Amino acid sequence: MIRVLVVDDEFLVRTGIRTILEAAGDIVVVGEARNGDEAVGAVIRLRPHVVLLDVRMPGKDGLSAASEIGRLPDPPKVVMLTTFDLDEYVHPALRAGAVGFLLKDTPPLEIAAAVRTVAAGEAMLSPSVTRRLIGTFVERGPDRAKLAHDRLAQLTDREGVVVQAVARGLSNAEIGRELSMSEATVKSHVSRALAKLGLSNRVQAAILVHDAGPL
Repeated sequence: MIRVLVVDDEFLVRTGIRTILEAAGDIVVVGEARNGDEAVGAVIRLRPHVVLLDVRMPGKDGLSAASEIGRLPDPPKVVMLTTFDLDEYVHPALRAGAVGFLLKDTPPLEIAAAVRTVAAGEAMLSPSVTRRLIGTFVERGPDRAKLAHDRLAQLTDREGVVVQAVARGLSNAEIGRELSMSEATVKSHVSRALAKLGLSNRVQAAILVHDAGPL
């Protein structure tokens, strides 16, 4: 079972998401929280696999909570809940370690699918959304590009190719088919690349590749 923590200051939102997820059969909502402080404590206490975290909350907001959760040992996957597509909080949330974002009016089946996706270690953003996010929010200058190039240079050729595919929004299965690798081998390359780069998720890797520009 995939263990989920739902964090939102609105009771009806939390209840609705809980109802949707628990109807999926393979997902259990282990707890709810109303703000960022409660969220961090609940993560430590309940050890969820995935946290659905509202961006805007009174007290400690979702961005601060995401950053704090990301610094915990073996942190869960964090998906930000937002009301507006590509609002101004999305990119800072990804920088803070979130693996994606979910609109609150997302259809129920897609919410459950998103939870399964991130629990499996994949980014929750489609290629088109990844490109829109990166293109909208990342500003690349010469210094930033050089720093990104230098960081990517530490990867092996194979790891570099895999990370470039990650930046295009491909899943492990799609990368495997494209590069004639098993999905397990792709996952291993991605894990090693993220560790070398000091990154916590695939979206951050995509942003780094965009920062670097053409290799």
